[in-house]
Amino acid sequence: MRLFKEKPSIDFLGRTRRNIAIGFSVVLIVISIGTLAIRGLDFGIDFTGGVLLEVGYSESANLPGIRSRLRDAGYDDYRVTRFGADTDVQVRLPPQIGVEPDAIRESLREILAADDPNVELRRVEFVSAQVGDELTEQGGLAMIFVLIMIFAYVMFRFQWKFAAGAVAALAHDVILTIGFFSVFGISFDLSVVAAVLAVIGYSLNDTVVTFDRIRENFVKLRGVSSEESMNISINEVLARTIITGVTTLLVLTALLVLGGESVAPFSMALIVGIVVGTYSSIYTASTVALILDVSAQDLMPPEADPDLIDDLP
Repeated sequence: MRLFKEKPSIDFLGRTRRNIAIGFSVVLIVISIGTLAIRGLDFGIDFTGGVLLEVGYSESANLPGIRSRLRDAGYDDYRVTRFGADTDVQVRLPPQIGVEPDAIRESLREILAADDPNVELRRVEFVSAQVGDELTEQGGLAMIFVLIMIFAYVMFRFQWKFAAGAVAALAHDVILTIGFFSVFGISFDLSVVAAVLAVIGYSLNDTVVTFDRIRENFVKLRGVSSEESMNISINEVLARTIITGVTTLLVLTALLVLGGESVAPFSMALIVGIVVGTYSSIYTASTVALILDVSAQDLMPPEADPDLIDDLP
């Protein structure tokens, strides 16, 4: 598919644009880290533990009435929200220590049935606080492990300066995606962790495609500066990057709009991650490699030492 009639010649990595991109990324990273430090994340039941119920009413649910009855029944720190349609409600409670799950389920069913005897319990989940802590730790370790393995892979395939650029771009994507959830107070659960890991894979693929073209042009374009060669390479893969990103975003937007509340956090994480990942593969990864003074010589095999050759039998 041909997106441009002529090959574009956009100066992505010119000094001015490069500095603006770095400044923009630094501001977003500071906002994300600052919000995470001050507000933190609105962890879902997967991480905090507790009780989660999804119920359906035959008519529009009376949320103030549900909250009032939960309070009168002695439940504290509850959260009652609509879950899609006006008839769908989600109730979240902290861990109920020392109470049997069946007793909690029956108690909540009676409370929620006060307005509608035919209320339907569509989903009931019980997660202990210990399990939530373990998932939090394992999710963080998974992301760190992925970044380390990616650094090793890119360094083996290309060179350590490219690897540093790739890992910087992926760390940039992860921080901004998670920061988005902190800034807007969106529930952060295991599906979002899965989405962030998927974003890492998508962004890495985009970065590797760009680096492949840069490596080819470093060898093919003799006497051209690293900056110019990298600019040419990014322009050559620009159509592929745009087509891939737009088609993926169309699918995710449909999933966000039509998939309901249960997949909304997952869809949003992927949408934000793909937008940020496309940006970082063009600017962050290539800019970091350029700052580290990557050049065609870095991709050349090391020259043999003539003294060692002479000493060979």
